[in-house]
Amino acid sequence: MSNDKSKLIAQQNDRFRANFGILPRGDNLIIGKYMLSQGLSCLPFEELDTIVAKVRSFKDFNESNDPYGEHDFGKFSDCVHDILWKIDYYDTSYKYGSPDPSDPQKTRRVLTVMLAFEY
Repeated sequence: MSNDKSKLIAQQNDRFRANFGILPRGDNLIIGKYMLSQGLSCLPFEELDTIVAKVRSFKDFNESNDPYGEHDFGKFSDCVHDILWKIDYYDTSYKYGSPDPSDPQKTRRVLTVMLAFEY
């Protein structure tokens, strides 16, 4: 994928993650779904709230976790748990992969957040 498309996808992914757990509004909306693993959904609300905030604000991208520069994967620890998150790209029916992940009109994102041991 071209470097320009990767940068555009990264910007869209950052906007999408920033709306995790928030009712998004406006024309700049990136459409998608947010999924929590079973293990995360069993955590106390305070812990889950902290994890969601860290996913929203994640900026620790590097060559090993973001080789294409799309900001679609992250891993962090919150002192108790190791957390993984991943964004996948689907067509508008969520049935197949997106034909062009850089085009929000053709793409629906799914952000999945899980405890690392659930992977």
